[in-house]
Amino acid sequence: MRLTYSYMGMSCSAMARASTTSDAFNAVAEPRRREILTYLAGAERPVLEIVAALGLEQPSVSKHLRVLRDVGLVRMRCHGRQKLYRTNAEAIRPLHEWAATFERYWQHQLFRVKERAEAMASEPSPSDIHVSDPNIKEK
Repeated sequence: MRLTYSYMGMSCSAMARASTTSDAFNAVAEPRRREILTYLAGAERPVLEIVAALGLEQPSVSKHLRVLRDVGLVRMRCHGRQKLYRTNAEAIRPLHEWAATFERYWQHQLFRVKERAEAMASEPSPSDIHVSDPNIKEK
């Protein structure tokens, strides 16, 4: 295997990149797809509404929706000539469960930040310390 850097005009051909349509994790690695999923979480929506709300080009949105459909994260139904898209909660569950494994870590980190902030708040600040100087008269 040959590891190289693209800015040096070199590449690594021994390792293939996973297809974005291979599973939900690869599909949501793309930030715009996460944006689309977040937007669809609120309600079922037509493509043009997604385009307008997110400020993306229609062909781009359609391509991202296709990837999300291929991995099962989004469902589509036709209503007349319109295609309506919505999230598939069951397919999103594995993503949620995986992310939840890190929740304890972040809760612990936030608890430590809270403890540190409370400790700092209970310590007197230098401006709170009043040193009595016999040469200074109070008014």
